[in-house]
Amino acid sequence: MTQQTTRRLKTASALIGLAATLALGAAPAAAQVGACGSLDNAYGPFDYRLEAYGKIQVVERFHFTPDIEALQRPKNGTVGGNLDYTLRASPNHPRALMTLVRAAMREKTNRVSNMPLPVACYFERAHRFTPDDPMVSTIEATYLQKIGQSAAAREALVKAREQAPNNPNIFYNLGLVSFKLGDYDDALEFAHKAYSKGFPLPGLRNMLKRAGKWTEPPPEPEATATEPTEAAVTTPDAPEPPQAD
Repeated sequence: MTQQTTRRLKTASALIGLAATLALGAAPAAAQVGACGSLDNAYGPFDYRLEAYGKIQVVERFHFTPDIEALQRPKNGTVGGNLDYTLRASPNHPRALMTLVRAAMREKTNRVSNMPLPVACYFERAHRFTPDDPMVSTIEATYLQKIGQSAAAREALVKAREQAPNNPNIFYNLGLVSFKLGDYDDALEFAHKAYSKGFPLPGLRNMLKRAGKWTEPPPEPEATATEPTEAAVTTPDAPEPPQAD
């Protein structure tokens, strides 16, 4: 056996050993990132909720322009390339994620042109980067509904509701997906919750009416007025708390 053959056999043995290690789940740190890649980036990544009016503005100025959001050919690069850059710099960028969904629907694909990863990977990366952001799960549910995965969409919305328990948009979308799955009682309950919080779109209510499943919510109990026992004390209005950007 020649030395060259021996080296080849040793190399093959090492590769087989690495594959076995990965299969057993004892992969090195770099391999544990998975197929969707590392979050490390030359610029960022930045949490959209914290940097929407800060460092992310630089990204939007050059890479998430109005042309990109409208899925029109940009002056520089491609729609997919600029979307990829934006979502690497800010994985939970909500408008970029929604644009990604629209691009995938327009192309009828799970991997948008000029983007190195499938659509599902960009949601996986967003979850990994900001696991407490309900907007990521909400937008992911929109995508899952559009590709016919209603049960998975409901799971994503349930997760979003746990993170934002009083969000009318989440209630409304839970109502839509519940209706799609034939769970009319749940759809009605979520519709009542969404509309009680001022959600403006009538679509879910109209769907329930056409299906003969709509009922008006019960009236809220009236508060019982009580006579004051002490003279009212007037205090200056407290300043409104600052709004989060």
